[in-house]
Amino acid sequence: MAHREIADLEAKIRHHNQLYWDNNAPEISDYDYDALVRRLRELAPDSAVLEAMGPSRAALGTPFRHNEAMLSLDKCYSPEELADWTASFEGEVVGTPKFDGIACSLHYDEKGHLKVAATRGDGQVGDDVTQNALRIKDIPRRIGEGPREVRGEIYMRLSVFAKFKEEGMANPRNLTAGAVKLKDAEKSAAYNLSFAAYDIVGTDDQTQEAELERLVRLGFPPVDHVRVPKEKAFEAFEAFAKRRPTLDYEIDGVVFKVDSLKEQRRLGETAHHPRYALAYKFQGDAGISTLREVEWSVARTGAITPVAIVDPVALSGVTVTRASLHNVAFIDRLGLTLGAKVTLVRRGGVIPNVEHVTEPGDRPVEIPTTCPSCGGAVTRIRDFLYCDNPQSCRHAVIGQLLHFSATTDMLGFGDVIVEQAYDAKLLTGPQDFYTLDVASLMKLDRAGEKLAKKLVAEVDKKRVLELAVFLRALGISELGKNVSGILASRYRTLDAVLAVTEEELAATHGIGETIAKSVVQGLAAMRPTIDALRAHVTFAEEKAKAEGPLTGKSFVFTGKMVAFARSEGEKRVRERGGDVLSSVTKNLTYLVVGADKSGPKSTKEKAADKLLGQGATLQIIDEDAFLAMIQSSG
Repeated sequence: MAHREIADLEAKIRHHNQLYWDNNAPEISDYDYDALVRRLRELAPDSAVLEAMGPSRAALGTPFRHNEAMLSLDKCYSPEELADWTASFEGEVVGTPKFDGIACSLHYDEKGHLKVAATRGDGQVGDDVTQNALRIKDIPRRIGEGPREVRGEIYMRLSVFAKFKEEGMANPRNLTAGAVKLKDAEKSAAYNLSFAAYDIVGTDDQTQEAELERLVRLGFPPVDHVRVPKEKAFEAFEAFAKRRPTLDYEIDGVVFKVDSLKEQRRLGETAHHPRYALAYKFQGDAGISTLREVEWSVARTGAITPVAIVDPVALSGVTVTRASLHNVAFIDRLGLTLGAKVTLVRRGGVIPNVEHVTEPGDRPVEIPTTCPSCGGAVTRIRDFLYCDNPQSCRHAVIGQLLHFSATTDMLGFGDVIVEQAYDAKLLTGPQDFYTLDVASLMKLDRAGEKLAKKLVAEVDKKRVLELAVFLRALGISELGKNVSGILASRYRTLDAVLAVTEEELAATHGIGETIAKSVVQGLAAMRPTIDALRAHVTFAEEKAKAEGPLTGKSFVFTGKMVAFARSEGEKRVRERGGDVLSSVTKNLTYLVVGADKSGPKSTKEKAADKLLGQGATLQIIDEDAFLAMIQSSG
């Protein structure tokens, strides 16, 4: 049942994603679209569809790769969700309108001249719209020798949209999206677009409010905002909601950010969104029904999630009988009982969420003491219930197999085939895809020779994978598109990724301690599967690496470099066929130490000294020796 619901959600999201981003002609509201995404994230958090949201590459113009990913915002729709978020930090929050427009990044050179403007795109690669941005009056062409990147929203004021509305245009957001991408800059300028700046990348300000004030001094129009204690966030939301009819621009909610930038850095980011920001969006339709039972399903991670079965109720013209309960702690928090009258808020075209209990029931909700899939033991970890043995739990393993095949784009491996192959013991883990043969597959129900050959051929196409895709396909918590891309780009080889420490990964921009811990521990737990896969899979980056004078030699850089940037040194090593590792090991060839000796000895230098004392052959060299080596190697 869960697999069918996931497939249905994925199909709907693909459809509405294309209508929204590529065609600028959405059929449902942002609220309902967000709800579809939230539900899929609950059932299949690593679905390839969630990673592919945004405009298709074919819909974009000249591509521009962002230096730092432009992440989405996490969303909420209730005071309870807002309170849960504010409980994760201390201090005040800054609230700003959530403009219904097109996210854009402005890049200025060292003299403060605007050089590139790019849309968010898929978060990694956007659309170069520089010529059109130069004609938006709110965007300064020069801001002085200050920040190098400013982010904000291109939008159309309602007073401007009024004349287009008379011509039958649907809404200002769609019109803005079309105008921003016009090839003729003069025609784009005729739409009189506006820009709201809300973020400086790499700012040295101490607070979010100070950053907004600095943007005004740089020449950007002021963005309406309020700074309040975190306990007053919902009151700030209500104040914005009351003002909504008087604003000269469309908003679909309020964006809250932690005011302290130090606290923002502590909270960090997930692969999808920053933890220090939240978009409180306006509600959808609501109704009351009776809870009859609670079903429990097992995700590929082993998480056991509840779903409410309710009496049929009509919400926004759709009759619903199932509603999300999120996790076991949510049931406790609501004091939920069978037979209770519950308020449902529609969060999408398929399934709503239970918001609160309006009248208690007469029977308790039974929390599983054994796994509903395999019958094994379960453990509660904070808010979630987990199967103790997901590696041998039918639903969990099937979920992992489906995730691997979907992420690597192995066509043809749908629910039915994978379930049959698992039951026939042909697939017990991702590595087994690569040992499938035609004869074995033909034994499956309705899998003839033609289909069997097609499936085997599809697997053969995936014996060379991009490292980022391989990492994402492992299904490790927090190792999604963004983090896998960072790892693959920075460390280049699987061995280097597997050697990275929590401390080092946590220091990487956009990751932080929580994600680092999850990724490093997840990679360690998956090591047997990874080793098994390596017998069948090679990586495009390693296959394409050119032989050179440094082939077979490995380098680690530590300390503050004076003569060159660390990234430049790593680049020169790779250009000459060498490897750049993340940590000091006994197999390391060279440790390059920066010339700036103002600080204490680094952890890597101490590790190298220890290994040298144990007889290791690595060499510790300075910047001059490294540069001489590079020069002599051509």
